[in-house]
Amino acid sequence: MDSVAILNSLNMKLALDPKNAKLLVVGLGYTGISVAHYLQKLGFKFAITDSRDKPPLLDNFLQSIPDTPVFTGGFDEAAFKVATHLIVSPGVALTEKSIVKAVANGAKVISDIDLFACSVKEPVIAITGSNGKSTVTTMLGEMVASIGKKVGVGGNLGTPALDLLEQNAELYVLELSSFQLERTTVLNATAATVLNISADHLDRHVDMTEYGQSKKHVFSGNGVMVINADDPIVDAMRETGRSTVTFSIKEQADFCLAHKDDIEYMMHQSQCLMPLSDLPLEGRHNVANALAAMALGKVIGLDESTMCMALRKFKGLDHRMQRIAEIRGVSWVNDSKATNIGACIAALQGYDEKVILIAGGDAKGADMNELAPIIKEKVKHVVLMGKDAALIKQSLDDSVSVYNAENMTEAVRICAEITELGDYVLLSPACASLDQYKNYQDRGNQFSKAVLDLLK
Repeated sequence: MDSVAILNSLNMKLALDPKNAKLLVVGLGYTGISVAHYLQKLGFKFAITDSRDKPPLLDNFLQSIPDTPVFTGGFDEAAFKVATHLIVSPGVALTEKSIVKAVANGAKVISDIDLFACSVKEPVIAITGSNGKSTVTTMLGEMVASIGKKVGVGGNLGTPALDLLEQNAELYVLELSSFQLERTTVLNATAATVLNISADHLDRHVDMTEYGQSKKHVFSGNGVMVINADDPIVDAMRETGRSTVTFSIKEQADFCLAHKDDIEYMMHQSQCLMPLSDLPLEGRHNVANALAAMALGKVIGLDESTMCMALRKFKGLDHRMQRIAEIRGVSWVNDSKATNIGACIAALQGYDEKVILIAGGDAKGADMNELAPIIKEKVKHVVLMGKDAALIKQSLDDSVSVYNAENMTEAVRICAEITELGDYVLLSPACASLDQYKNYQDRGNQFSKAVLDLLK
């Protein structure tokens, strides 16, 4: 779309026009900066506010857009008071007093995804869920790219959505978080999915109901709904009259599993697509991810052979069930991206044998008792670390042997001492990482380094 068409779309859908709108971008992270550049190109005047004294990206931003009013070190009351629209970054809670007060006074909250949705005519695929969304987004992006089509992949993963517009893609695949979706009103994806719902971000969402409702926003509009038939919360999101495609690893669905001649196949209805053994990924939950990606690909017209070929080549993502090494008959797996209970449960369910689990960190308000049954079933030793390690230990009630570690190096050392030939050591923390690490990537890298140091 050209700038005139985008401005017309913004005015019609969001009441945004350069003459009358007074815009305040809340949050100076990667999303906020992408919003600022977008607004500048369209001729909008805006200000930016951030609660931090000196956001890490501030200096670079001021060099690129030097004349922008920027308020840091707390949310400036005057800036909120005059704003007609608040473009709130995902990292900022909508319960912030300044935001609540501004909304009460008539300001409209919008998101970068709203701006993106007003700026594209090309098909958009929207992917959310508690777990697996980065994997499915990347899978689908690689499927589309494999046929030579120009695809923009990003959103919550990698490149911010508005920066993708510079790629002039023929199709966009967006990973979306609950925080992005709760403030998005005009998204109308060609196909969308909620992969699963499990306890996460309950430090920001009131309860699971509110969390699930925020995820459901991905189905706004009239596009095809891709439904996980194995998740009752997701399955209940079906809407009468909407086109629906289902996937399941447990039962019959549009995309599912079936045994034929003692071989388990990925299926599209009654058609065998490829043997499950051809999928080069650890864990049963990644089978569900692959089926979801194929379901989305089918909606946009990809043929089955193309999708299967892309899946056979898919190497997986760093820190997501990533096999680091096999050392003296012991396999070490990095699943640091498992920042919530559901992700850890999914990882453990993928193993037939009991594993040694490294877990712990910031539980983000989640009930660790929900983790106990799967640990009792699938784990023979647990090594705990981080802020809420005691919560996990308490939930286990001495049913599994527990070791405590101060840091990742010690955790890996303990595991090396208690492993036996054929064991799997799985880092799948079920918690966020920020109590001890910069992010989950840093945590995973520390794990990988400690494991590889065992070879020295």
